[in-house]
Amino acid sequence: MKLKHYFWVGWALGAIVLSSCGDQTTSQRQQPDIKREISLRAVSLDKTKVVMGQTVYVPIYSHIYHYNSQDHVMNLSATLSIRNTDLTNSIIITSVRYYDSDGKLIRQDIKSPVELKPLASTDFFIAADDTSGGSGANFIVEWVAEKTVYEPVIEAVMISTSSSQGISFISPAKVLKQHKMQK
Repeated sequence: MKLKHYFWVGWALGAIVLSSCGDQTTSQRQQPDIKREISLRAVSLDKTKVVMGQTVYVPIYSHIYHYNSQDHVMNLSATLSIRNTDLTNSIIITSVRYYDSDGKLIRQDIKSPVELKPLASTDFFIAADDTSGGSGANFIVEWVAEKTVYEPVIEAVMISTSSSQGISFISPAKVLKQHKMQK
């Protein structure tokens, strides 16, 4: 009787070991894809249908100074985030431009209008080793809508994990121009 008991215990342990050594790709396929790509669909914009929109300024810090001198610089990566907060209507992003500390255009990320669906978000990344913007860099974002919508949340997140202590902070957008609603 004892031999039969040991047989079943041994069989159960063997099954557990074999199942844990199984194909890892099956369990990996079931996990959500962490890196998601947001596709922004190009749209044609009829300016006569635009009822609202904004031009916003978003400060970006490609580096900050620390200790007691400007000789000590900490490079930061930055992510510009644009989040459509409307539950039912899309917004149209017409322009995303990145400028340096002197106000010189570095790059233009959106060249033609694109749709950002309800509750969708998109982002634009500046690597920590990209210091072309300087400490006073900024994005200018322009968006419009063909229906009355809730304003999107537009902000930047800066982060550095290069030292033994990490640093991160956000930088909110400032509205420069409010596009008037059509009657």
